[in-house]
Amino acid sequence: MDLVGQGGSAPAAALPAALSAEGHGGETGRAERKGGGVAVPDRPSREAAVRADLEEVFRAAYPRVVAVAARVLGTRDEAEDVAQEVFLAFARSAVPAGEAGGWLSVAAAHTALNHLRSGRRRASREEAADDGGAVSPDVADAVVTLDERRRVRAALARLPRRQAVALVLRHSGLSYAEVAAALDLSPGSVGTTVRRAESALREELNRHAPSE
Repeated sequence: MDLVGQGGSAPAAALPAALSAEGHGGETGRAERKGGGVAVPDRPSREAAVRADLEEVFRAAYPRVVAVAARVLGTRDEAEDVAQEVFLAFARSAVPAGEAGGWLSVAAAHTALNHLRSGRRRASREEAADDGGAVSPDVADAVVTLDERRRVRAALARLPRRQAVALVLRHSGLSYAEVAAALDLSPGSVGTTVRRAESALREELNRHAPSE
């Protein structure tokens, strides 16, 4: 099941300057982009020493964090915005480096779902990402595909949070063991959790199916 048609990983970008320059965390909100880089808003909420392992974790986990967020939001730009928020939070956390991968994946799913549910989305960017800029030989097919993706995202936003996160993580390429560790589930229960989430997603899609 392709949740939103925007899976795949992103190349690791340069480590945000706010996380490596002066030892200050940024605001909890998203960072501002300047000149292709990242600049944190001027009023940091609190000071925190830069984690010694931050750059290593960032380079290793950034592609997956973006991929998880993109599964929910469907656009690369918005997924990268989520990744900035997640790594800013990680920089201020005490999460052990050995647990960073799972923590970041779950945080990416939660943050992306928050964006989706709160409506902090740009329709024009969503449409551009969904059609990929390609010229379709059949406009009707393109419209149907776009509408289906929107319906899936809307249905995903209505699922119970735990089901939605499990579904997103599994369809973002995490193994059963990784999903189990990230969500504190027993490995044997992951398959059941994901199947129930898929069933709930189908029910939501059917419940809100457009009338003929």
